[in-house]
Amino acid sequence: MQVILGDPRHVCAGGSGIEGCLDVGVGLFAAGAVSGCGRGGEATTLNNIGKVYNDLGDRQQALACHQQALPIQREIGDRAGEAAALNNIGKVYNDLGDQQQALTYLQQALLIRREVGDRAGEAAVHYNLARIHRDQGNLDQAINELEIVVDLDRQVSHTGLASDTAMLHRLRQQRATTLKTT
Repeated sequence: MQVILGDPRHVCAGGSGIEGCLDVGVGLFAAGAVSGCGRGGEATTLNNIGKVYNDLGDRQQALACHQQALPIQREIGDRAGEAAALNNIGKVYNDLGDQQQALTYLQQALLIRREVGDRAGEAAVHYNLARIHRDQGNLDQAINELEIVVDLDRQVSHTGLASDTAMLHRLRQQRATTLKTT
């Protein structure tokens, strides 16, 4: 495995793929390689590692990383970082199937995103809320959330506007089909 430190193109090789890169990242983090970044950098790194763990399907490790990041974000007063950690925790809880816990964290994240004026972050939270409502079979609420997402996407010129609009269209079609069969 080859790692080039100090180069933004960190290279991980040796056939181990993303897991190998994650192992290197966790190792560097544990060794204090991000210590020069301060507590904010530590929290951001934990959040990023948590997102990778979640993408790999290791929900418990993801949750542990995000839950370590959250108190650091609060300690340093980084409200945007706190909202990101709350959103990530909510997403992991949803992926674990605990939708009530997910909703609790996502609602907290949404309040902070609004407070700090992070419209793109607000859209991300609404998208995660839409996923939960869709999974619960509450298509009307999921559609309401996605309408907010699309509106926010337009406001911030988000690159995901087309895919979010397509998801909204699919949910509207699904609701129409459901209404016809009942």
